[in-house]
Amino acid sequence: MTRPSGRGEWERAKYANREGDGYRTDGRDARRPSRESFSKVTMGFESAGERCSGWLYRPDRPAEPPVVVMAGGLAGERSFGLPAYAERLAEAGYAVFLFDYRNHGDSDGDPRNLVSPARQRTDWEAAVESVRGLDDLDTTRLVLWGTDIGGGHALDVAADDPRVRAVVAQTPVLSGRSFLSTRGLGFVAKSVFSGVRDRLQSLLTDPHTVPVAGDPEEFALVSTPGARRGYLDTVPSDTDWDNETPARSLLNLVRFSAGDDLESVACPVLVVGGTRDDVVPVDGVESAADALSDATFLRLPTGHFDVYEGRGRDSVVGHGLAFLEGEVGDADR
Repeated sequence: MTRPSGRGEWERAKYANREGDGYRTDGRDARRPSRESFSKVTMGFESAGERCSGWLYRPDRPAEPPVVVMAGGLAGERSFGLPAYAERLAEAGYAVFLFDYRNHGDSDGDPRNLVSPARQRTDWEAAVESVRGLDDLDTTRLVLWGTDIGGGHALDVAADDPRVRAVVAQTPVLSGRSFLSTRGLGFVAKSVFSGVRDRLQSLLTDPHTVPVAGDPEEFALVSTPGARRGYLDTVPSDTDWDNETPARSLLNLVRFSAGDDLESVACPVLVVGGTRDDVVPVDGVESAADALSDATFLRLPTGHFDVYEGRGRDSVVGHGLAFLEGEVGDADR
């Protein structure tokens, strides 16, 4: 396969959504990859003295596959929409380590669902180092695949780690202040006040919490139109998860800034943005792609949560696989 070069050419390179390969063209979810093509085991690692947990997907071939380290977004667990990505990549011959940040999912840390970008960045670095210590993986072909705030972290880690071979930054959150200010400066001010209240209250009793995902009239971490339904649709029905986060998460986001050193990202990057994304507006995502020295920008006609199911997910997976094939495909070719 010839890899398109340049942003415009990549946007015109259509992934076929081939029925014969299990990808539907009617917008419904595609079949799940056969579990005979990969194995999945739980793997733990240490991050700043606390235990994190993840799933390691190993394809049945090749013998030493390239590996993708993957994590998700704001207050999300690894089971929220991302296993379908990991399974598709594993079926295509990539090992995948999909992990939970501290304070989330099966990883340690209290309070639960706390969004701490500084801790998450440390977790990314610890996950990468843990994966590099594994046998039977080609860790010289290591890729970072981050979604939402994970996309921002993936770019930051790659800027400091020249051994990373490629990055996929999917609807990346790069500025917490910008993320919050799309709902007005009053929302930012209330975020600061609520975060300070939580920090003080937590010294004496339980945290002061706010919803993770809410309707537009609610004060929540994410409250754009359709956010509540879109976010909760990614949560598996058998998951015991509370739709709340300590309010200091908002305060942490006000101070969060990723991508401040994009010129230091030496590896190729696929940047994905959605034209109907009102959580992470596409213009900011495209600006980040412009600042990278070797970036391919993929503009999709999707909203923020459309990429977790059906046609939107198939499109991201298809373009992502084509990108990875060009950058870290079969080492014998």
